[in-house]
Amino acid sequence: MGKIIAIANQKGGVGKTTTAVNLAACLGDNGKKVLLVDSDPQCNAGSGVGVERKSVDTNLYHCLSDPLLVKKAIIPTKFKNLDILPSSTDLAGAEIELALEDQREYRMKQALDTVKNDYDFIIVDAPPALGMLTLNVLTASDSVLIPIQCEYYALEGLSRLTSTIKIIKKNYNKNIEIEGVLGTMFDGRTNLSIQVMEEVKRFFGNKVCQTVIPRNVRLSEAPSYGEPIISYDSLSKGAAAYTALAEEIIKNNEKV
Repeated sequence: MGKIIAIANQKGGVGKTTTAVNLAACLGDNGKKVLLVDSDPQCNAGSGVGVERKSVDTNLYHCLSDPLLVKKAIIPTKFKNLDILPSSTDLAGAEIELALEDQREYRMKQALDTVKNDYDFIIVDAPPALGMLTLNVLTASDSVLIPIQCEYYALEGLSRLTSTIKIIKKNYNKNIEIEGVLGTMFDGRTNLSIQVMEEVKRFFGNKVCQTVIPRNVRLSEAPSYGEPIISYDSLSKGAAAYTALAEEIIKNNEKV
């Protein structure tokens, strides 16, 4: 049975989608069968692996209403061992629609459970807000990886996210754990980046990932070409970092 890892942080601009796309691609490159789930109405994870919105007929929005549509909605990408369950701008309306439904917190879980046995890892790119969609993502997931930007406002709202995870663990998903806290946009030349990571380690201890994602121009360029960094520039610092993160995630889960 595969492991479902949510990539979540209600703060935008922390490298959440970048991490979802590149971690998924690097896990696939390491021989793991991976499903990338784009649950953000902005659909950026899909475009990051070359999926054109106009070419998608069935997407996650439809699957939340009918879990049996998941296998129909999944699209194989051109990248090794990587499939995607694409998003839709219609998901923005799902926040309101789900609020009126029975078992509304479990719609994502019901959908992903239909394919969980088909993959080693399911990586879910969560929306940058703590709304009904993110609640669904966290209820469906085995763990959550939290990207934190190595800048001044990094810890802003982090206590709120960890409190939300505790509430979900108590009320909806007793098995959810923190997979790790990932420093992103790290610049080792600045005292600020180093200080932020020290503060994060003080707060989260051994839950902080050993891998840190550096600031890297190639990482910023890759999405506009519809490619993960490992395909766009396999020799870049960004590719090396996400390869190391994938290996760390694999190693940690082999211990379990």
